[in-house]
Amino acid sequence: MDAIAEKRIVTEDHATAPSKPYDPAYDPLVAATPGQGRDYAPTYWIGTAGDPPPDDGPITHDIDVDVAIIGSGFTGLTCAIFLAQEYGIKATVLEANRVSWGCSTRNGGQAQCASGRLKRSQWIQRYGLDTALRLHAEVCEGMETFKGLIKDIDCDPQPGGHLYIAHRPKVMPALEKEAKILRDVFKYDARILDADTVKRDYVDDKEAAGAMHEPEGIGIHAGKLAFGYLKKARALGATVHPSSPVQGWETRDGVHYLKTPGGTVRARAVGVATGGYTSQGLHPQLKNRLLPILSNSIVTRPLTLAERDACNFRTTQVITDTRILRHYYRQMPDGRVQIGSRSAITGTDAPQKKYEQKLIDDLHRKFPALEGIEIDYSWWGWVDVSHDMMPRIFQPDPRQTIYYAVGYGGNGVMYSAQAGRRLAALIAGKSAGPELPIFRSALPFPNVREMVESQAFAPFRRVGQRFLYRWYHLKDEVL
Repeated sequence: MDAIAEKRIVTEDHATAPSKPYDPAYDPLVAATPGQGRDYAPTYWIGTAGDPPPDDGPITHDIDVDVAIIGSGFTGLTCAIFLAQEYGIKATVLEANRVSWGCSTRNGGQAQCASGRLKRSQWIQRYGLDTALRLHAEVCEGMETFKGLIKDIDCDPQPGGHLYIAHRPKVMPALEKEAKILRDVFKYDARILDADTVKRDYVDDKEAAGAMHEPEGIGIHAGKLAFGYLKKARALGATVHPSSPVQGWETRDGVHYLKTPGGTVRARAVGVATGGYTSQGLHPQLKNRLLPILSNSIVTRPLTLAERDACNFRTTQVITDTRILRHYYRQMPDGRVQIGSRSAITGTDAPQKKYEQKLIDDLHRKFPALEGIEIDYSWWGWVDVSHDMMPRIFQPDPRQTIYYAVGYGGNGVMYSAQAGRRLAALIAGKSAGPELPIFRSALPFPNVREMVESQAFAPFRRVGQRFLYRWYHLKDEVL
């Protein structure tokens, strides 16, 4: 019996318990690694998902594997699923802390027909019409991939589309223009709703000046989805090892030596799926290629019927507003309201109560009837934003069997499934997908290359981010 099989027998009846508490001040631009064996953030998803499923325990000795995947979130686990289903490859997934500890259990649970931060009209401006149409086809196919994956996972799906609410009247002309492009150019049935229709038929968000309704959009329970992916991956033969951070990486003669606290994993191919928790020192191909951004979320206690009526919550669709520093929110299956938005700049600042209070104030502004309602869950997490606002699924060096799928910019709940599928194809030696920039180019550096290479670049990015947030706030709320 081989070592992997022995490990599965030993650990198959339980999930690996945390050895260290959750670190609320973790910052991927500062910390050398995400840690080892840390507990989950105190999110609604973890608090209500039930016990984590069994995993394969930490790496305890040197092993040889065909494929190692770094990161056990949505992307890493779906990659393992597709490697097994479509190519007969049983991957070894390495996780620094608990399974799906990062983005995958700290997001807003909104699966939208998008990826990255750009709108369809911006795709046309940047890439031209032909490429924009193929990008649209890719994300639509991604939504179908996602639906196929979750059809046998009990993750509390709330289908019905996406409501994109104009937070001020001045936004409506741009929203109407975007909806026309979606209908006429992309043949995607986006509809414009006036303020009265939104407040009467969907939800009485006091800020709503109208909305665009998209036909595709599903709310899910992120914790249940992550745990479902874990069960599915292991049932297909993948092994998933928490408490096994990659603390060193060397490549010799085509073999990758991934050093973990318990032993070295020697892999013939490596897929990186670490999202906003990508350490600066993980690999040179990823250093300074992402800007991690904090996002806060809160979840209320369940609303009473009178509170629901006062807010006129008639929809459980996923909702965002048109701010640059946007809010994402919805009514949950258990009657709670979840809302999230951007947060602090640094991990050190993240635990300050003012960021939670700002989100509470935002909730009250949208729904005055909820002023004073108890907040049962509050958390924050890091979003992986690429410097050109678009994801990448790519092999950065054709001479090395290293691949990554990152940079979703907050739209990874759905697209991570498709990215996992595309990453699996790359690792198996196939084409990632159609001829698209997200499959044919590396994650870009920021515009000023010399600053990227300097040790002072991370603080510079944070200073720039502060000024940018202030400008965005002025555009959203004042100008």
